[in-house]
Amino acid sequence: MAIHTLAIALVVVFWVCSTCLHVQVSADTKHAYRADANSDEDGQKITIRNDCSDDPDGETCSRVDPGNTEDLRPNLENNGSLSETEDNAFNFKWDPKGYVLFCPCMGRFGNQGEHYLGAMAFAKALDRTLVLPPFRTFKHASFGELFDPEPIREFHRTILMEDFMEHLAPTFWPPGKRIGYCHLPEKSEVACDMKYGNPFGPFWSYSNIEFDDCIKYQIHNFADVSNEDSMKKTKQQWHARFPPEDHPVLALRGSPGSYPMLAGNRDLQKYLRWTPAFFADAGKYIKDTFKGEAFVGIHLRNGKDWKNACDHADGQRRFMASPQCLESTPNLMVTKDICLPKVSKILKLTSQVFEKVHAKHLFIATDNEPHTEDFEELLNPIGVSVHYLNPKLAETDLMILGQADFFIGNCISSFTSFVKRERDVNGRPSTFWGKPLEL
Repeated sequence: MAIHTLAIALVVVFWVCSTCLHVQVSADTKHAYRADANSDEDGQKITIRNDCSDDPDGETCSRVDPGNTEDLRPNLENNGSLSETEDNAFNFKWDPKGYVLFCPCMGRFGNQGEHYLGAMAFAKALDRTLVLPPFRTFKHASFGELFDPEPIREFHRTILMEDFMEHLAPTFWPPGKRIGYCHLPEKSEVACDMKYGNPFGPFWSYSNIEFDDCIKYQIHNFADVSNEDSMKKTKQQWHARFPPEDHPVLALRGSPGSYPMLAGNRDLQKYLRWTPAFFADAGKYIKDTFKGEAFVGIHLRNGKDWKNACDHADGQRRFMASPQCLESTPNLMVTKDICLPKVSKILKLTSQVFEKVHAKHLFIATDNEPHTEDFEELLNPIGVSVHYLNPKLAETDLMILGQADFFIGNCISSFTSFVKRERDVNGRPSTFWGKPLEL
């Protein structure tokens, strides 16, 4: 298979005053202000050190006259972006339409990816510039280190968090005027504390942000880029409560996006493109290992925590990322075969795929047991090589799986959902364990 850089790619904490807004799609949708919201997709509490290295997948501000467009760069009104690359601070111009900041403070990389896409839709609906926060991965990793910020400019205005804090915040959002916003009933006795608990405190501290006040709100986020009415409704509600001339910077304690994400926002994955530097190791592995030959990638979830989670999933209509494979058939339920299939069924589906795809290699990504010997016994006799990398960074597996000629993933996993969305926007075929093969 020809090797190339991704053309188009691409995500129990305290419930106190987080800002992941409730999207009315299901009572089972997980939000950052709920008690279960900062569990990962295994349903386990996440304990994150200040550098997030153990999470491989984690009254008003200064006003600007809205009629003054002299401070705006020419491309701002054309869905452009404030510069994130210029060294001269003069090139970073304030957007009088306002900004959205958020903490991707729920779960591992797959969950954070879904929250990013939801935040993109939210910022688009409000017509505010989206401040791109760092991912909580192997460290606090700048968005620009993992993904190219340029493609998102095709969708909406953005600025990297570090650029916002260095070039704009000192003047327009200075200490003493930094307000946080927490999703919490306004009459609630629970304190609105933007930095209470981990990972919230370490996340904001990483950017040297201390909040001087906090405003409670209880507004729903319906922003779905495929539904014009939802975008209008979202803008009307938020502008009525927080007009940008009075609230220029909406610093939300959590993400405005839901988990699982709204189906209408999945196509936004096309704006998430790995940087060549970050993709380099995965690209080299693909080139050196598969040597241009076709390969099938699979994702296995079978760790102890995952097994415990699947015990609670059987028979539910929605569980974690399950809408990605069940929403088209509403009567179907989550089953053990979908969440935690038996090895025999995994081998059977893999065999069926190789009968159709005629690939020469199998690549395995997993959180626990790769079952390498089982796959070798199945596939070596037909000339297929089995590969298991177990990389230091889970994102390396994501990048390799995105390039496979065919992919089999776990419908319940947000790690799989990231791969599936990337492959969908690039026209690459995929299927799920426990689902009929359609080739």
